[in-house]
Amino acid sequence: MIAIMTSSLGGSRKIEGRRYPAPLMEENGLAEQIRQVWKENARVLLISASPEEHERNDSILGCQREAFPMSGLAVKEFALCDSRTEELARGIDAFDVLVLAGGHVPTQNRFFEKLDLKRRLETFGGLLIAWSAGSMNCAETVYAMPELEGEGVDPGYRRFLPGLGVTKHQIIPHFQKAGTEMLDGLRVMEDIAFPDSAGREFIALNDGSYILREENGQETLYGEAYRIRDGHIEQICGQGDKLRHSAILQ
Repeated sequence: MIAIMTSSLGGSRKIEGRRYPAPLMEENGLAEQIRQVWKENARVLLISASPEEHERNDSILGCQREAFPMSGLAVKEFALCDSRTEELARGIDAFDVLVLAGGHVPTQNRFFEKLDLKRRLETFGGLLIAWSAGSMNCAETVYAMPELEGEGVDPGYRRFLPGLGVTKHQIIPHFQKAGTEMLDGLRVMEDIAFPDSAGREFIALNDGSYILREENGQETLYGEAYRIRDGHIEQICGQGDKLRHSAILQ
């Protein structure tokens, strides 16, 4: 399996509150990486992050179904797996591409567990593309950084969850805006993520940055990214640059 785990995939743009299809992101060669490993007339399965939000899921499907061809990626079938179509997960080997959508990390994590997705991925030999929450849930141990009101101060909120095991990296997406965000009166990075990094390492990605996992397990980081470890932060890769796996984990 080849996996591309990104902060943002692109594929839509918002105009007056409504989303419309748009090409996938080209930053740091993201769309080109996908084109290089794309199977002609691919069968694609989009797995939702919010299985019960059917209207939202249909909107995402409508955009993504057009976004891939707009980026030069021919599609034969583009199906959606949410609470209405859970049985599709039992046949993921029939698909060439799996796309893990963004959304609320714990909600998606529970859905993946219900689908038994981690076990099913063991025999999947195609291309896995994930963005935002989808990328976060690819980790062996997921850092479910609080994001909804109340989660930041809830002592019962689980910040670390078992993931799909596609990568060892605990990913924080959309880092370009995280530095100014507040939740429950707390600074998202300084008061939440930094203390949570004690004894751990997070990889924070800007939109347009991503991690490519090759079939042999080799990983390469592309684009601007930061390492957060033991309450400290350092930039480890720049826009337009790349970093091999051995250099990411030091």
